[in-house]
Amino acid sequence: MGRGVTGPSLIGGVILTELRQIVDKRGAVLHMLRSDGPDHVPMGECYFSEILPGAVKAWKRHRLQTQNLAVPVGRVRLIVYDDRESSSSHGTVETYTLGRPDAYFRVRIPAGLWYGFSCVSETSALLANCTDRPHDPSESDARSLDDPAMPAVWGPSGAVEHQS
Repeated sequence: MGRGVTGPSLIGGVILTELRQIVDKRGAVLHMLRSDGPDHVPMGECYFSEILPGAVKAWKRHRLQTQNLAVPVGRVRLIVYDDRESSSSHGTVETYTLGRPDAYFRVRIPAGLWYGFSCVSETSALLANCTDRPHDPSESDARSLDDPAMPAVWGPSGAVEHQS
């Protein structure tokens, strides 16, 4: 259903990092990024995206901006697609299922990759995105959910079928 590992992915430049959770009887502290961490990049903007159960937000690609995604609430299916002609992972598609308690990861998506996500939990999910530059709509591209050029079709409840 999705990767649950830390480290480089099959797609060049995508990095999965397991995030620290400090949990006690009162709740949890959830880490995401640290300025003194080995993978720190300058922050341009941090925002949250709420995804309703079964809803899909796809497809998007940034030409300059790097995404750092984590899911502190709910469960999200994330698909990343590499259509970069010069990439050694050209044509590769990866699917990740993110969310607590067992899949609290940060996924770094570099510029140039297509991505989309859906809520696969019974309640709304919250996706955090800390980018390396402020949002600029002129540097991104979007495609519809059912674009035949994309490698997956998003179905009911966020279900995914990969196209051949």
